[in-house]
Amino acid sequence: MTQVTEDTSADRARPEAIQAVPVRHPGRWVAVAVIAVLTAMFVHMLVTNERFQWAFIVDNAFRPNIVRGVYTTILLTVLAMIIGVAMGIVLAVMRLSPNPILSSVAWLYTWFFRAVPRLVLAILFGNMAILYAEYDIGGVPFAGQLGDLLGVDIDGTLFTLDARTLLTGFMAGLLALALSEAAYMAEIVRAGILSVDPGQSEASAALGMSRFQTMRRIVLPQAMRVIIPPTGNETIAMLKDTSLVAFVPVSNELFFQLQAVGSRTFQVFPMLVAACIWYLILTSFLLVAQYYIERYFARGSASGRTRRRPKVVAAGVDVSLGKGGGGEGDD
Repeated sequence: MTQVTEDTSADRARPEAIQAVPVRHPGRWVAVAVIAVLTAMFVHMLVTNERFQWAFIVDNAFRPNIVRGVYTTILLTVLAMIIGVAMGIVLAVMRLSPNPILSSVAWLYTWFFRAVPRLVLAILFGNMAILYAEYDIGGVPFAGQLGDLLGVDIDGTLFTLDARTLLTGFMAGLLALALSEAAYMAEIVRAGILSVDPGQSEASAALGMSRFQTMRRIVLPQAMRVIIPPTGNETIAMLKDTSLVAFVPVSNELFFQLQAVGSRTFQVFPMLVAACIWYLILTSFLLVAQYYIERYFARGSASGRTRRRPKVVAAGVDVSLGKGGGGEGDD
């Protein structure tokens, strides 16, 4: 009788099975319906509005001169980013230097080039020949005064630089973009360096490594996880900012060539649509490259490792959570 009572009490104390009811989200379906309707309206507008003139875009947006403009845009982007990243690393190290002169110079540089718009810089460098049309570089100091004393004509000029020849439209635009990018990259690299634990530098110094070796082998490789994502964004922004050199002008640049076709044929709007298409294509390639580069430098970090399923050990049997049945879990 006692055993039956205990069994009955145990059955009453046992909780009932939980009836799981999935959570409903009606707001999500409403949002999906609204987005679907807006997308359909946008696609319908693209297809039915004759002013887009898709046939004209296809015929003119992929001509050889436009393709050469794409090459120039890519070349400007690559060179400007290489120069900007290299100078940005140097400026970031100078900014973090205990030397007040180096730190002040780096701060002044970043202050100036972050304050002046890139369009203004491009036009400024394009007109730099006004200041230095011809610049004589001489090898004999005071050659003119010495010649007057001796009564002879002494020309101490070794060679003459002509800014109009040296600062072409391409070079002026490249300098404007690269020097401006260096200021932004300096702040990005500085943030990446500061994200590394100072104990890393102290440990490397204890091992006898120089400051340069510590920066190259210890600090910068770890800071790359912080530096790469904003650098990818800066590269995409640089690709778009290359259109500013059309105002220098750089005549073989993509946006300049598309504008020239639109002005010549009086079809400005279709060529602007073609510009959007070209920049979308180029930016998509950069986004894919950024994804793989970020994944490469994220190796070994928590975000780069595949998360393992936790295991519960019960009665000598490993049961992986999240799986339907028992058995051996993943190692």
